[in-house]
Amino acid sequence: MESIKNIIIESLKELNEELNIKELENPDENTKIYGEGGLLDSLALVTFITDLEEKIEDELGYRITLVNERAMSRFRSPFKDVKTLSLYIQELIKEENKDG
Repeated sequence: MESIKNIIIESLKELNEELNIKELENPDENTKIYGEGGLLDSLALVTFITDLEEKIEDELGYRITLVNERAMSRFRSPFKDVKTLSLYIQELIKEENKDG
């Protein structure tokens, strides 16, 4: 879903207004977020996730929790890069629609 990717990118740009990380000036789907080669430290990641959850609810109407046991137990972190996070969010939204 292109709109999810756009929300992630917009959230990274907004966070970067405080962080001033050159690589986050124009993020794309391959931009590393967290973990090996990631641009955010753990504190910035928490801020980013909180903002992102809020934007997804405001703009798409889905209330999701990005950090949960499943996310933390994955072999590959869903916060690795924009593309991986976008796919993870799509997965959460599909599950919410199925359950809700």
